[in-house]
Amino acid sequence: MQNVNLWLTFFAFVFTLHRMIKSFRSKPLRAFWEKSDASKIAPRLRDRIERRLAALDDARVPEAMNVPGFDFHSLSGTRKDTCSVHVNGPWCITFRWDGTDVIDVNLENYH
Repeated sequence: MQNVNLWLTFFAFVFTLHRMIKSFRSKPLRAFWEKSDASKIAPRLRDRIERRLAALDDARVPEAMNVPGFDFHSLSGTRKDTCSVHVNGPWCITFRWDGTDVIDVNLENYH
């Protein structure tokens, strides 16, 4: 049993090291991703948000988010360093890149 616990601890440590999402602007989105707390996320958005966050956490470069149905694009104007993927209706997940890390992940209606 002790060996199993050691392996689980090691796996959790390695998994944490390879996560690309480093920070969230949205507290409900962070709780949903890190603690599986979906209480503040609209039920109709949950599956789509989860798929996009998983893809974002696996991405090593912004272009990896250019997936059919995600409508990946960079914003313009004062937010030109921010990228966006479409979730549903007016809702989008926005984020920025800092090297290979994803930061400031947010769920917003910016239209």
